[in-house]
Amino acid sequence: MRRILISLLVAVFSLSWVPANAAGLLTVPPGNRNAEQPDIPGASVRRTKGTNGTFERKYQKVRELLATDKKLISKIKAVSRAYDIQPIHVIGAIVGEHTYNVDAYDGLQSYYIKAASYAGESFRFAYNGEDVDDFVARPQFARCNGKSESYGLWTCREDVWEEDFRGKTIDGKSFPNNRFSAVFFQPFYAGQTFGLGQINPLTALMLSDAVSRISGIPKLDEKKAADVYHAIMDPDLSLAFIAAEVKTSIDDYRSIAGMDISNNPGLTATLYNLGNPRKRAAALAARNRGAGQPVWPEENYYGWLINEKLDDLKSLL
Repeated sequence: MRRILISLLVAVFSLSWVPANAAGLLTVPPGNRNAEQPDIPGASVRRTKGTNGTFERKYQKVRELLATDKKLISKIKAVSRAYDIQPIHVIGAIVGEHTYNVDAYDGLQSYYIKAASYAGESFRFAYNGEDVDDFVARPQFARCNGKSESYGLWTCREDVWEEDFRGKTIDGKSFPNNRFSAVFFQPFYAGQTFGLGQINPLTALMLSDAVSRISGIPKLDEKKAADVYHAIMDPDLSLAFIAAEVKTSIDDYRSIAGMDISNNPGLTATLYNLGNPRKRAAALAARNRGAGQPVWPEENYYGWLINEKLDDLKSLL
């Protein structure tokens, strides 16, 4: 009898959640969970004021780029089909980056020129004289060695950095209290741009296998940093990485948190901005265990704008 009552209670709580979609996932409602835009980081505010700009002007500039470049829109639609996502997600990622992090160029050709300026340059991913490929050969990373897929491999290595190295002194060498990507993969001065999607080199390495499999782009190698920068700065290549990053976030929330976020571009934009979708999905899943009502993922300032401007951005398509 007790087991029957427990089963009935579980059923009641399950019914109190919103209906699941055909795949048995909880569908995240459209729109923003926050009535007002969450706080914009001070660095973004200072960067924008430093160029005598405003967020609204930067938004309008990138919107104009998209509205007047039909070839770019066509490419966005094509890459979105290849990765089985809605093109508005790619639009949202591009608009968010150019509204809050950098100014948009006047045309797609400028992005090609910027990428070409990196051709033949000699770059390396390193910290304090230690190349990243030597760094990840340390014994602390042994648990990652069995992971063959680039996403799992580099995500594991990022986790090891957070747990064993960040802000610590190991074998007499001190490591900064900063992100793995910032320490080893961003050797340029503050404000350096990384193309149309502002993709981090570490993220590109994580997505390399998926992009190679779907788009046929040669796999990236951390020992060939110039190739990584070319891939994330050339618009024809970087669009695939933008789409792959969005697709990865959707898949992680589907498989780990049991939630379908594919119809909420503000959430995919938020994850594009924040990174670590696998860890964030796991944290959300933990919060939802035993909950009578679902705890929904929330957009940050970046994703909030995309949902707020959604009708305007959809008109571009």
